[in-house]
Amino acid sequence: MRKRTNPQEVCSDFKRRKLSPDVKITEVTDAPKSEPGPSCVSLKSDQSKFFISNFKGTKPAPAEKDGQESLQHDQQHQTDLDSVFKMLEHNIITFVKNELKKMQNDLNPDYSECQRDEEEVFDSEEEKQRRSSRDAFRKLAVNLLRIMKQEELADCLQSKNPDPLCENTIKCNLKKKFQCVFEGIAKPGTPITLNEIYTELCITEGGIGEVNTEHEVRQIEMFSWKPNRPETAIRCENIFKVSTERDKPIRTVLTKGVAGIGKTFLTQKFTLDWAEDKTNQDVQFIFPFPFRELNLLKDKKFSLVGFIHHFFTEIKEAGIFNFKKFKVVFIFDGLDECRLPLNFHITEILTDVTESTSVDVLLTNLISGKLLPSAHIWITTRPAATNQIPAKYIDMVTEVRGFTDPKKEEYFRKRLRDKEEANTIISHIKTSRSLHIMCHIPIFCWITATVLESLLKTKQAGGKLPKTLTEMYIHFLVVQTKLKNIRYDGRAETDPLWSPASRKMIEALGKLAFEQLQKGNLIFCESDLTECGINVREASEYSGVFTQIFKEEGGVYQNKVYCFVHLSIQEFLAALYVHLTFTNSGINRLEMEQMASVQTGESLIQNFYHSAVDKALKSPNGHLDLFLRFFLGLSIPASWDLLQGLHTQTGISSQINQETVKYIKEKMNGTLSPEKSINLFHCLNELNDDSIVKEIQHHLSLGHLSKVILSPAQWSALVFILLSSKTGVDVFDLRKYSASEDALLQLLPVVKACKKAQLSGCNLTERSCEALSSILSSQSSRLRELDMSNNNLQDSGVKLLCVGLGSPQCALETLRLVDSLFQEIWIFHNNCHYFIDFKMLFLLWCKL
Repeated sequence: MRKRTNPQEVCSDFKRRKLSPDVKITEVTDAPKSEPGPSCVSLKSDQSKFFISNFKGTKPAPAEKDGQESLQHDQQHQTDLDSVFKMLEHNIITFVKNELKKMQNDLNPDYSECQRDEEEVFDSEEEKQRRSSRDAFRKLAVNLLRIMKQEELADCLQSKNPDPLCENTIKCNLKKKFQCVFEGIAKPGTPITLNEIYTELCITEGGIGEVNTEHEVRQIEMFSWKPNRPETAIRCENIFKVSTERDKPIRTVLTKGVAGIGKTFLTQKFTLDWAEDKTNQDVQFIFPFPFRELNLLKDKKFSLVGFIHHFFTEIKEAGIFNFKKFKVVFIFDGLDECRLPLNFHITEILTDVTESTSVDVLLTNLISGKLLPSAHIWITTRPAATNQIPAKYIDMVTEVRGFTDPKKEEYFRKRLRDKEEANTIISHIKTSRSLHIMCHIPIFCWITATVLESLLKTKQAGGKLPKTLTEMYIHFLVVQTKLKNIRYDGRAETDPLWSPASRKMIEALGKLAFEQLQKGNLIFCESDLTECGINVREASEYSGVFTQIFKEEGGVYQNKVYCFVHLSIQEFLAALYVHLTFTNSGINRLEMEQMASVQTGESLIQNFYHSAVDKALKSPNGHLDLFLRFFLGLSIPASWDLLQGLHTQTGISSQINQETVKYIKEKMNGTLSPEKSINLFHCLNELNDDSIVKEIQHHLSLGHLSKVILSPAQWSALVFILLSSKTGVDVFDLRKYSASEDALLQLLPVVKACKKAQLSGCNLTERSCEALSSILSSQSSRLRELDMSNNNLQDSGVKLLCVGLGSPQCALETLRLVDSLFQEIWIFHNNCHYFIDFKMLFLLWCKL
């Protein structure tokens, strides 16, 4: 390794001494014109250095007082300096020529890689010097090309030789950002790495279809009815990989999934694996952007280049101004949280990456492919927001289904170090249908692990672990409050849990949760907190319940936004707030206009619970379903015992609870949709009442259910039992229960959840065809085989079936539709086959 010298010392040395006449300077010769020049100039290369011979053997001449000899010395020094710089000039010119020749070859599409000379191998220090000189010259060349208005050549040269330091810096920063995760918030000193806790999620491909606006717990329950999913799973790292069934590349992917299902973790895992050089190394840059942060730039203007430079200063420092030649992935996480006016219909067209515009126009043009069409786009969203982007701009839609049953167990084994505790928790959640369903959601697995781990260690439950959602969330609130008391207030574990300050904070958080739930808001600003009397610093101390979700990097962000860890926590606190307000002041927050004070005592309390049931049933798409479960679960004495100290009342009498159960059963005997009836069964479960379910189970065990006249509530109970079975519903035979159209219409959720439905000879009419057509056109339907033979469907009924069969969402593979008077025939369509009689052939074929 060459010893470094101080440039100032060299300069002063030239002034002090002259070179000996014996010094020889070896010049660099030009590279042969017939061959491409070397990639760079090396200090060790014969073509790129000069040698000063006998330099050590020369001695400076003794100092002369004679002016003439001094002048000769100065002239000799100048001659030596001129010679060195002449050689330096020659070497620089040679270096430039060789590098320019190589750049020209890089830009020449007809010049193959094999024509280029092999580069020399250097030691690490020399390699750094070589690369540094070469990269600096490349940057200079790119900048000069831009000055010459040769933007295309500049971009191409830059893309051919991306700055490795820039890419490595971005990867390093992304690793720091995503390698640790916070479920709620990690304990101080014990960070959890993403790779340590990440459990593979179920991701499937599916079209956008209709927007599912049902409450997300309903959607999770629908997924739980599909233990043997027929869809092909997609691995996270292959999200942009083209399958053999596709004939065009995938540019834009939309990934949907309910809140807390793991969409953000999925994008973080994708980015981290790339940053750690594990996957997708053909990608040069990944740029992740959460919509909740982009909302803060609503009034700003950027060009695409400026937008990237704003968030990634490494790109700006590297001098990268165009990304057309790079393979780039943009990740936009949380479309449902977007507050920008994304208008894809009247937005101005933008194609220039250097032209400034508003952030919403920038995003719409980027997503639609008008701006930087070479980029890959990955967008995540909750299901209700999928229609914000027109389907024509989406190449593939995927859905995150959460954990499969085996992955639930894997998560708990990773999350809990103690194997015995993990086994206990896994066994416990299997005993409760509600808990087992909710554990499809990763965030609920974290809540469950947090609660049960604490209870098993402290033995607080006295050997009894929570079996209902309400009990689980009450324990979660208790655990978080206790952590807050110990961590921030310095209180002992044996001190009373609910201090005046903590009671005030829970009430304020509950008020915020309820008021924002009424408005449909999941994201709040600081003014929302202030209106509810919340101190921001104090609220953030309830780390698992309330999380500050903003970044303070580079002083970019002016505002702060907030949310609860999960929608279910917001709904629980909202229900708790309504309860506490009623018990403390007698005010029913669910009533728009308070009832006259003529009601007193038990009648007032009964109306309180009845009004909650009525309000939830009137709520479109079940948006208050989970709120109602929590609300009713908070009424039982066991819940009040767990919250002792937070309220002044001792609990609700058993008589009131019985009246509530009776009121719910009356509602179930009315004209409710199957989904609302199923939710009321969950409500009865929260109230510890399973009488209707036991009645149906008794009839099923005797095997004479088809001979019993069931009430609507009992039909709903049958649906609940069939869908709650551990094995799921694969084959549904209507004749086992009742071979009638009325029975089919009651059991439609079971038909939707099964793989094969046997409806032959069940006296079905056009009315049944209309209902089944709706199931066939639903993307959430699991139905693959349908037998409707020997029914009086008429031509009109077949026409209705054709509507469902013609839907893009229809996944039916086999339809048997034949009358005993006609011969069976086959129809092949899109790899599916249909049995049909001659009379109906023309109608169905025309529709298909």
